[in-house]
Amino acid sequence: MISLVIPVYNEEGSLPLLFAAIAELSKQYPDMEAIFIDDGSKDSSLALLREEAGIHPYCKVISFARNTGQTAAIQAGIDHASGDVLIFLDSDLQNDPRDIPALLAKLDEGYDVVSGWRKERKDNPIKRNLPSHIANAIISYVSNVPLHDYGCTLKAYRKEVIKGVRLYGEMHRFIPVYAAWRGAKVTEIPVTHHARRFGFSSYGLERVFKVLLDIFVIKFLDCYFSKPIYVFGGFGLLAIFLSFLALFVALGLKFFADTSLIQTPLPLFSGIAFLLGGISILLGLLAEVLSRTYFAANGQPAYLIREKINLPKSQESAS
Repeated sequence: MISLVIPVYNEEGSLPLLFAAIAELSKQYPDMEAIFIDDGSKDSSLALLREEAGIHPYCKVISFARNTGQTAAIQAGIDHASGDVLIFLDSDLQNDPRDIPALLAKLDEGYDVVSGWRKERKDNPIKRNLPSHIANAIISYVSNVPLHDYGCTLKAYRKEVIKGVRLYGEMHRFIPVYAAWRGAKVTEIPVTHHARRFGFSSYGLERVFKVLLDIFVIKFLDCYFSKPIYVFGGFGLLAIFLSFLALFVALGLKFFADTSLIQTPLPLFSGIAFLLGGISILLGLLAEVLSRTYFAANGQPAYLIREKINLPKSQESAS
Protein backbone atom coordinates (compact mmCIF):
# COMPACT_ATOMS: atom_id res chain seq x y z
CA MET A 1 0.00 0.00 0.00
CA ILE A 2 1.21 3.51 -0.79
CA SER A 3 0.32 6.72 1.02
CA LEU A 4 0.48 10.07 -0.72
CA VAL A 5 1.21 12.91 1.70
CA ILE A 6 0.12 16.23 0.20
CA PRO A 7 0.37 19.54 2.10
CA VAL A 8 -2.14 22.15 0.93
CA TYR A 9 -2.14 25.89 1.50
CA ASN A 10 -4.37 28.18 -0.57
CA GLU A 11 -4.37 25.97 -3.67
CA GLU A 12 -8.02 26.21 -4.76
CA GLY A 13 -6.99 26.72 -8.39
CA SER A 14 -4.78 23.65 -8.68
CA LEU A 15 -6.75 21.16 -6.56
CA PRO A 16 -9.36 20.09 -9.18
CA LEU A 17 -6.59 19.16 -11.64
CA LEU A 18 -4.64 17.44 -8.88
CA PHE A 19 -7.72 15.42 -7.90
CA ALA A 20 -8.08 14.25 -11.50
CA ALA A 21 -4.42 13.18 -11.68
CA ILE A 22 -4.66 11.26 -8.40
CA ALA A 23 -7.89 9.58 -9.54
CA GLU A 24 -6.01 8.25 -12.58
CA LEU A 25 -3.19 7.08 -10.31
CA SER A 26 -5.66 5.25 -8.06
CA LYS A 27 -6.65 3.04 -10.99
CA GLN A 28 -3.06 1.79 -11.14
CA TYR A 29 -2.74 1.48 -7.34
CA PRO A 30 -6.22 0.57 -6.02
CA ASP A 31 -5.07 0.30 -2.39
CA MET A 32 -3.57 3.79 -2.45
CA GLU A 33 -4.52 6.49 0.03
CA ALA A 34 -4.05 10.23 -0.46
CA ILE A 35 -3.67 12.23 2.74
CA PHE A 36 -4.25 15.95 2.22
CA ILE A 37 -3.11 18.24 5.02
CA ASP A 38 -4.80 21.62 4.85
CA ASP A 39 -2.37 24.00 6.49
CA GLY A 40 -4.88 26.65 7.54
CA SER A 41 -5.89 27.71 4.02
CA LYS A 42 -7.79 30.99 3.75
CA ASP A 43 -9.42 30.21 0.38
CA SER A 44 -11.83 27.43 -0.57
CA SER A 45 -9.17 24.67 -0.50
CA LEU A 46 -10.65 22.96 2.56
CA ALA A 47 -14.15 22.97 1.06
CA LEU A 48 -12.80 21.34 -2.10
CA LEU A 49 -10.97 18.73 -0.02
CA ARG A 50 -14.12 17.91 1.93
CA GLU A 51 -16.05 17.50 -1.30
CA GLU A 52 -13.41 15.21 -2.79
CA ALA A 53 -13.24 13.12 0.39
CA GLY A 54 -16.99 12.61 0.15
CA ILE A 55 -16.58 11.19 -3.37
CA HIS A 56 -13.42 9.10 -3.05
CA PRO A 57 -12.73 7.06 0.13
CA TYR A 58 -9.00 7.01 -0.61
CA CYS A 59 -8.97 10.78 -0.08
CA LYS A 60 -8.27 11.60 3.57
CA VAL A 61 -8.12 15.12 4.96
CA ILE A 62 -6.35 16.61 7.96
CA SER A 63 -7.20 20.24 8.63
CA PHE A 64 -4.95 22.42 10.79
CA ALA A 65 -6.49 25.12 12.98
CA ARG A 66 -3.95 27.63 11.65
CA ASN A 67 -1.07 27.87 9.23
CA THR A 68 1.86 25.97 10.73
CA GLY A 69 4.17 25.33 7.78
CA GLN A 70 5.09 22.57 5.37
CA THR A 71 7.25 20.67 7.84
CA ALA A 72 4.41 20.32 10.34
CA ALA A 73 2.04 19.28 7.54
CA ILE A 74 4.41 16.56 6.38
CA GLN A 75 4.88 15.38 9.97
CA ALA A 76 1.11 15.05 10.33
CA GLY A 77 1.02 13.04 7.11
CA ILE A 78 3.75 10.71 8.35
CA ASP A 79 1.95 10.23 11.67
CA HIS A 80 -1.35 9.29 10.00
CA ALA A 81 -0.12 7.30 6.98
CA SER A 82 -1.08 3.64 6.74
CA GLY A 83 1.02 2.65 3.73
CA ASP A 84 4.30 0.77 3.60
CA VAL A 85 5.58 3.43 1.19
CA LEU A 86 5.10 7.16 1.73
CA ILE A 87 5.27 9.60 -1.17
CA PHE A 88 5.39 13.34 -0.56
CA LEU A 89 3.83 15.56 -3.22
CA ASP A 90 3.25 19.28 -3.60
CA SER A 91 -0.32 20.41 -4.27
CA ASP A 92 0.56 23.26 -6.65
CA LEU A 93 0.96 20.98 -9.72
CA GLN A 94 4.66 21.79 -10.07
CA ASN A 95 5.31 18.16 -9.13
CA ASP A 96 3.83 15.69 -11.61
CA PRO A 97 1.94 12.71 -10.10
CA ARG A 98 2.77 10.76 -13.26
CA ASP A 99 6.37 10.50 -11.97
CA ILE A 100 5.23 8.40 -8.99
CA PRO A 101 5.44 5.02 -10.79
CA ALA A 102 9.09 5.79 -11.64
CA LEU A 103 9.82 6.49 -7.96
CA LEU A 104 8.19 3.22 -6.94
CA ALA A 105 10.08 1.31 -9.62
CA LYS A 106 13.35 2.69 -8.22
CA LEU A 107 12.33 1.60 -4.72
CA ASP A 108 11.80 -1.91 -6.11
CA GLU A 109 15.49 -1.94 -7.09
CA GLY A 110 16.36 -2.14 -3.39
CA TYR A 111 16.48 1.51 -2.36
CA ASP A 112 14.80 2.86 0.76
CA VAL A 113 14.55 6.51 -0.30
CA VAL A 114 14.09 7.88 -3.82
CA SER A 115 14.36 11.64 -4.10
CA GLY A 116 13.05 13.65 -7.02
CA TRP A 117 15.52 15.86 -8.87
CA ARG A 118 14.04 18.83 -10.69
CA LYS A 119 16.76 18.71 -13.32
CA GLU A 120 14.99 21.24 -15.53
CA ARG A 121 13.45 23.48 -12.92
CA LYS A 122 10.83 26.01 -14.02
CA ASP A 123 11.34 28.62 -11.31
CA ASN A 124 12.94 32.05 -11.18
CA PRO A 125 16.67 31.44 -11.88
CA ILE A 126 17.86 34.14 -9.47
CA LYS A 127 15.36 34.17 -6.61
CA ARG A 128 14.71 30.43 -6.45
CA ASN A 129 17.15 28.33 -8.46
CA LEU A 130 20.49 29.94 -7.52
CA PRO A 131 19.90 29.91 -3.74
CA SER A 132 18.62 26.35 -4.08
CA HIS A 133 21.78 25.18 -5.89
CA ILE A 134 23.96 26.77 -3.20
CA ALA A 135 21.90 25.28 -0.36
CA ASN A 136 21.90 21.81 -1.96
CA ALA A 137 25.68 21.89 -2.34
CA ILE A 138 26.16 22.90 1.30
CA ILE A 139 23.70 20.32 2.62
CA SER A 140 25.30 17.55 0.55
CA TYR A 141 28.77 18.51 1.82
CA VAL A 142 27.76 18.81 5.48
CA SER A 143 25.57 15.70 5.60
CA ASN A 144 27.65 13.45 3.30
CA VAL A 145 24.40 12.53 1.52
CA PRO A 146 24.91 13.89 -2.01
CA LEU A 147 21.63 14.92 -3.63
CA HIS A 148 21.07 17.53 -6.30
CA ASP A 149 17.70 18.70 -5.02
CA TYR A 150 16.84 18.53 -1.34
CA GLY A 151 14.06 21.07 -1.88
CA CYS A 152 12.02 18.87 -4.22
CA THR A 153 8.99 17.67 -2.26
CA LEU A 154 8.41 14.69 -4.55
CA LYS A 155 10.13 11.86 -2.70
CA ALA A 156 9.34 8.23 -1.89
CA TYR A 157 10.23 6.51 1.38
CA ARG A 158 9.84 3.09 2.85
CA LYS A 159 7.93 3.71 6.04
CA GLU A 160 10.40 1.89 8.29
CA VAL A 161 13.22 4.35 7.52
CA ILE A 162 11.22 7.39 8.69
CA LYS A 163 9.21 5.69 11.42
CA GLY A 164 9.41 7.78 14.57
CA VAL A 165 11.05 10.78 12.91
CA ARG A 166 10.17 14.13 14.50
CA LEU A 167 10.40 17.22 12.30
CA TYR A 168 10.70 20.86 13.30
CA GLY A 169 11.50 24.18 11.60
CA GLU A 170 12.26 23.56 7.90
CA MET A 171 13.54 20.05 8.59
CA HIS A 172 11.31 18.23 6.10
CA ARG A 173 13.90 18.74 3.38
CA PHE A 174 16.46 16.84 5.50
CA ILE A 175 14.44 13.63 5.82
CA PRO A 176 16.77 11.82 3.36
CA VAL A 177 19.63 12.72 5.71
CA TYR A 178 17.79 11.28 8.71
CA ALA A 179 17.01 8.14 6.71
CA ALA A 180 20.66 7.77 5.64
CA TRP A 181 21.72 8.00 9.31
CA ARG A 182 19.45 5.02 9.94
CA GLY A 183 21.25 3.01 7.28
CA ALA A 184 18.81 3.65 4.42
CA LYS A 185 19.94 3.39 0.81
CA VAL A 186 19.24 6.79 -0.77
CA THR A 187 19.15 7.66 -4.47
CA GLU A 188 17.52 10.20 -6.77
CA ILE A 189 15.98 10.31 -10.22
CA PRO A 190 15.10 13.24 -12.49
CA VAL A 191 11.43 14.23 -12.31
CA THR A 192 9.24 16.60 -14.27
CA HIS A 193 8.86 20.11 -12.97
CA HIS A 194 6.13 22.46 -14.18
CA ALA A 195 5.89 26.21 -13.89
CA ARG A 196 3.37 27.36 -11.33
CA ARG A 197 -0.03 27.88 -12.97
CA PHE A 198 -2.13 29.07 -10.05
CA GLY A 199 -1.49 31.36 -7.12
CA PHE A 200 2.00 32.22 -5.98
CA SER A 201 4.74 30.70 -3.90
CA SER A 202 4.67 31.46 -0.18
CA TYR A 203 8.45 31.06 0.09
CA GLY A 204 10.92 33.90 -0.19
CA LEU A 205 14.64 34.43 0.18
CA GLU A 206 14.30 34.41 3.97
CA ARG A 207 13.80 30.67 3.72
CA VAL A 208 17.45 30.31 2.66
CA PHE A 209 18.64 31.68 6.01
CA LYS A 210 16.33 29.30 7.88
CA VAL A 211 17.75 26.38 5.91
CA LEU A 212 21.33 27.45 6.67
CA LEU A 213 20.54 27.54 10.38
CA ASP A 214 18.91 24.12 10.16
CA ILE A 215 22.11 22.79 8.56
CA PHE A 216 23.95 23.58 11.80
CA VAL A 217 21.26 21.65 13.68
CA ILE A 218 21.54 18.51 11.56
CA LYS A 219 25.34 18.61 11.74
CA PHE A 220 25.16 18.81 15.51
CA LEU A 221 22.61 15.99 15.67
CA ASP A 222 24.72 13.87 13.35
CA CYS A 223 28.08 14.26 15.03
CA TYR A 224 27.54 15.45 18.59
CA PHE A 225 24.04 14.56 19.79
CA SER A 226 25.33 11.77 22.04
CA LYS A 227 28.50 13.72 23.04
CA PRO A 228 27.57 17.43 23.21
CA ILE A 229 30.50 18.12 25.56
CA TYR A 230 32.76 17.89 22.51
CA VAL A 231 31.13 21.03 21.07
CA PHE A 232 30.57 23.07 24.21
CA GLY A 233 33.69 21.85 25.94
CA GLY A 234 35.83 22.35 22.87
CA PHE A 235 34.65 25.92 22.50
CA GLY A 236 35.09 26.47 26.23
CA LEU A 237 38.67 25.23 26.22
CA LEU A 238 39.46 27.41 23.20
CA ALA A 239 38.00 30.46 24.96
CA ILE A 240 40.02 29.73 28.12
CA PHE A 241 43.18 29.28 26.06
CA LEU A 242 42.58 32.65 24.37
CA SER A 243 41.97 34.26 27.75
CA PHE A 244 45.35 33.09 29.08
CA LEU A 245 47.03 34.07 25.81
CA ALA A 246 45.55 37.58 26.05
CA LEU A 247 46.64 37.82 29.69
CA PHE A 248 50.23 36.78 28.88
CA VAL A 249 50.36 39.30 26.03
CA ALA A 250 49.06 42.03 28.35
CA LEU A 251 51.67 41.15 30.99
CA GLY A 252 54.38 41.09 28.32
CA LEU A 253 53.37 44.56 27.17
CA LYS A 254 53.48 45.78 30.78
CA PHE A 255 56.93 44.42 31.62
CA PHE A 256 58.68 44.75 28.26
CA ALA A 257 56.91 47.66 26.53
CA ASP A 258 56.00 49.74 29.58
CA THR A 259 52.29 49.60 28.67
CA SER A 260 49.88 49.82 31.59
CA LEU A 261 47.20 47.15 31.86
CA ILE A 262 44.54 49.89 31.75
CA GLN A 263 45.89 51.10 28.39
CA THR A 264 44.97 47.89 26.57
CA PRO A 265 41.69 45.98 26.33
CA LEU A 266 43.50 42.65 26.66
CA PRO A 267 42.86 42.16 30.42
CA LEU A 268 39.14 42.77 29.89
CA PHE A 269 39.13 40.39 26.92
CA SER A 270 40.97 37.81 29.01
CA GLY A 271 38.40 37.98 31.80
CA ILE A 272 35.40 37.79 29.45
CA ALA A 273 36.92 34.91 27.45
CA PHE A 274 37.69 32.96 30.64
CA LEU A 275 34.15 33.50 31.93
CA LEU A 276 32.67 32.51 28.56
CA GLY A 277 34.82 29.39 28.45
CA GLY A 278 33.74 28.31 31.92
CA ILE A 279 30.07 28.85 31.10
CA SER A 280 30.44 26.90 27.85
CA ILE A 281 31.98 23.91 29.64
CA LEU A 282 29.18 23.97 32.23
CA LEU A 283 26.62 24.05 29.40
CA GLY A 284 28.38 21.07 27.87
CA LEU A 285 28.09 19.14 31.11
CA LEU A 286 24.40 20.04 31.34
CA ALA A 287 23.88 18.92 27.73
CA GLU A 288 25.60 15.62 28.55
CA VAL A 289 23.14 15.04 31.39
CA LEU A 290 20.19 15.88 29.12
CA SER A 291 21.49 13.58 26.40
CA ARG A 292 21.80 10.66 28.79
CA THR A 293 18.36 11.44 30.24
CA TYR A 294 16.90 11.36 26.72
CA PHE A 295 18.30 7.93 25.92
CA ALA A 296 17.35 6.54 29.33
CA ALA A 297 13.81 7.97 29.37
CA ASN A 298 13.01 6.67 25.90
CA GLY A 299 14.68 3.33 26.43
CA GLN A 300 16.63 4.13 23.29
CA PRO A 301 20.25 3.02 22.88
CA ALA A 302 22.85 5.24 21.28
CA TYR A 303 23.16 2.81 18.38
CA LEU A 304 20.92 1.43 15.63
CA ILE A 305 20.93 -2.26 14.71
CA ARG A 306 20.04 -3.26 11.16
CA GLU A 307 19.97 -7.03 11.66
CA LYS A 308 20.61 -9.74 14.25
CA ILE A 309 21.79 -13.23 13.41
CA ASN A 310 21.93 -16.26 15.75
CA LEU A 311 21.36 -14.24 18.91
CA PRO A 312 19.41 -15.67 21.86
CA LYS A 313 15.71 -14.82 21.84
CA SER A 314 16.01 -12.72 24.98
CA GLN A 315 18.65 -10.55 23.31
CA GLU A 316 16.59 -10.23 20.14
CA SER A 317 13.56 -8.91 22.01
CA ALA A 318 15.69 -6.52 24.05
CA SER A 319 15.95 -4.05 21.21
